[in-house]
Amino acid sequence: MVTRRLAAVLLRAAARRWPAELRDELVREWDAELHVLAGRGQRWRMLRFATSLAASRAGAPVVDRAVPDRRLRRTARVLLLAPPACVAAVAVAAVVMSQAYAVLGARVPGATAAQLPLWSGLTAGAGALLALLVTRAARRTARTGPLATALGVVLPIALTVTAVLAALAGRDDRGVPGTVPGLLLWLALLVPALWGAGILARRGRTRLAWAVGVLGALVAADAAVVLAVVSAIPATPAEPVADGLPADTVDRVSAPLWLFTCWTDSSLGLPRPTAWERFLITDRVLVEPVFYLACTPYAVAYAVAAARPAPATAPVPEPVPSPA
Repeated sequence: MVTRRLAAVLLRAAARRWPAELRDELVREWDAELHVLAGRGQRWRMLRFATSLAASRAGAPVVDRAVPDRRLRRTARVLLLAPPACVAAVAVAAVVMSQAYAVLGARVPGATAAQLPLWSGLTAGAGALLALLVTRAARRTARTGPLATALGVVLPIALTVTAVLAALAGRDDRGVPGTVPGLLLWLALLVPALWGAGILARRGRTRLAWAVGVLGALVAADAAVVLAVVSAIPATPAEPVADGLPADTVDRVSAPLWLFTCWTDSSLGLPRPTAWERFLITDRVLVEPVFYLACTPYAVAYAVAAARPAPATAPVPEPVPSPA
C-alpha cells in the first residue's frame, strides 16, 4: 500500500528529530496507530496523522488521544483476563494431577501423599509464568496511584470469583455461604498488601516492595484459610474422646500452618496438625488455597511493575548559536 509506505517514511523522518532515548517508544506508538488506521481502511486519516507528526516541532508534546486510549484498553485486558487465567491454571493443574495419580497411584508408593504438592507445584509454576507476562504488559499500561492499582487488581478477581461461585452454586457440598467469608477476607487483606508494595515500588525500593507484597499476600491467604477452618471445624475438646476414635476437630495451636498444610499435605515436621486434622482441613478448604497461590504472583508483579517509576530521560540540549 503506497499510502502506508509514505506514512511510514514520514514517521521515520519525524522520529529522527527526537532525542535518541525517546525514539523507540514513539515509533512503536506511532506504528501501532498506523496499523489501526490501515486496518480500518482510513488511508487519508493515516496520511494526515503521519504528516502532522513530520511537520511538528521536535520536542513538542504530541497530543494523540489514541495513545492513552490504547493504554487504558491494554490495562483493562490485562486485569480482566488474568483472574480467569488463574482459574484455568488451577483447573488444568488439577487435571494433570489426577491423570498422573491415575497412572502412578498403584505403582509408586506415596503417590497419594504427592497429590496436593503436585497440584500446588504445577499451579505455582503457571502463576509464575503469568506473572512474567503481566510484568511485561504492565510497563505499557496506564499508570495510576498505588491504591487505584491495588483496587484494579483485586476487583476483577472478585468478579471472577463471583462468576465461578455462581456457576458452581448447588454443586458443592459446602455451599457458597461457607466459602464466601474466607474469600472476602482474602480480598480485603490483599488490597493493603498490594497498596504497600505499590508505594514502595513508586519510591524505587523494588526489592522491599516485592517482599512486602509477597508477605502481605501470604498473610491474607493464611488468614482466609484460618477463618474457613475455624468457622467449619470445632476446636479439640479438653476432655478425651470416650470411644478412643479421633474427633472431627482441629487444634487451633497449628492455625498459622494451615495454609502450608493445604499446599503440601504435611505438618512440616511438627506434631500438629495430625494426619487426621490434615484430612479434615484439606477436606474443608481444598481449592481456595491453590487459587490464592495462582493469583499471588501476578497480583504482586503487576502492583510493583505498574507503580515502578519510569526511567528518567535525559534533558534535550539547547541549541548553541554559532559565533558570528
